[in-house]
Amino acid sequence: MAECDDQGCHPVAYFSKEKRSAEEYNLACILTLPPYQRKGYGRFLISFSYELSRKEGKVGTPERPLSDLGMVSYRSYWAYVLLSILQSHRGVISIKQLSEMSAIKMDDIVSTLHALNVIKYWKGQHMISVSPKVIQEHLGTESAKNTLQVDVSKLHWTPHHLRQQPATS
Repeated sequence: MAECDDQGCHPVAYFSKEKRSAEEYNLACILTLPPYQRKGYGRFLISFSYELSRKEGKVGTPERPLSDLGMVSYRSYWAYVLLSILQSHRGVISIKQLSEMSAIKMDDIVSTLHALNVIKYWKGQHMISVSPKVIQEHLGTESAKNTLQVDVSKLHWTPHHLRQQPATS
């Protein structure tokens, strides 16, 4: 990822995509160079990696172990995506449905919902119970409103497993 100005383009961040992963990793490494941190580039690349997972028809998760800053960044992204879905969804929704809608691995969804304290145990069942106040606290912040968005209409990419292999004779 680069920032461009009248003097050219300057690298600011990168990530490496996992092509094949038994653990469902969709991202192996992510870095935003120090002078460009706190501009939303890391979150943008996290979002981009999940858009690629969606194109693959897979769920994903970052390679482990995550650094402390990596966990904070991912947890923030996961909370934003999950609460956005829950805000617009009416009725009952399962963890599996959240995973299918978000491309986020179910383990990451459960840990994020636990961290948000929105999984409740009621009449022998676990339920997602999120109040409008919790949603507003997370989605109503200026940083949440001003996040860089991936324009999926501009994403032209073919997943590795769907590429045509050259014919051999």
